[in-house]
Amino acid sequence: MEWLTHQSWSVFIALVPAAALFALVALVRKRGGAITALRRARRESATNLALVMLNYLVIAALLTPLANYIDAQLRLVPALADTWPRTPEWLLLVLALLIQEFTIYWRHRAEHSPLLWPVHATHHSDEAVTWLTLLRKHPLSHIFSKLVDSIPLVVLGFPAWTVVAVTLIQTWWGYFIHTDLPWTLGPAGKLLISPAAHRLHHIDEVELKDRNFGGVLAIFDRLFGTFDEASRHLGCKTGIDGGSRTLGGELVRPFEALAQRRKRAATAPAA
Repeated sequence: MEWLTHQSWSVFIALVPAAALFALVALVRKRGGAITALRRARRESATNLALVMLNYLVIAALLTPLANYIDAQLRLVPALADTWPRTPEWLLLVLALLIQEFTIYWRHRAEHSPLLWPVHATHHSDEAVTWLTLLRKHPLSHIFSKLVDSIPLVVLGFPAWTVVAVTLIQTWWGYFIHTDLPWTLGPAGKLLISPAAHRLHHIDEVELKDRNFGGVLAIFDRLFGTFDEASRHLGCKTGIDGGSRTLGGELVRPFEALAQRRKRAATAPAA
């Protein structure tokens, strides 16, 4: 119970500053329209908060021992752990961010494959995308991303402070790019994922959603041909076929997709 109380307080402390900041941004940009936007996102935001509580309280209680075990077992390059303290801190941070972004890029692309999409679809189901959409993840997707994203830096023995710093950068930039802002960031948008670029990633058109997989940096999207600055798609509609669901509906979504896939396979004519 003490762990649950502490974790609940940690989640609350982490969310309140973001909520206050992006509420202020909405008021400055939308003025009277901010209340209308808040009402439009109310039902989905409730689902998002429910998923946050499930993922960061219940799932975290199960995942923490596994994460600690992985951390202890996967430090396969101990020599590097002795090298990092002699490396300038700014360079360590840049290297850690590049490695983490490369990992996130390919993990994210994998989640758009037919195999993993039913689990990842929950994140794309918001029709009123807000900063809180960053945390809209099915528990299976949450577990997958937490484990995969952490492995490279753990294996390479990066200092704990770099992991914390990179996580904070990616989290706050993730909040920012999920806000309803038609910003391409101008020249900076060639290097960084902008709110407009990420909104395109959430577009409700299937053929266009496989763009802009990066979390902070656009360089890997550019390198591997998946970048779109989104200037032609500002304010595009977001969501997926079938629409947004409440907590229960989102939890069963991937299992429904699996059942439908098996049904199609069973009724398909033999070759």
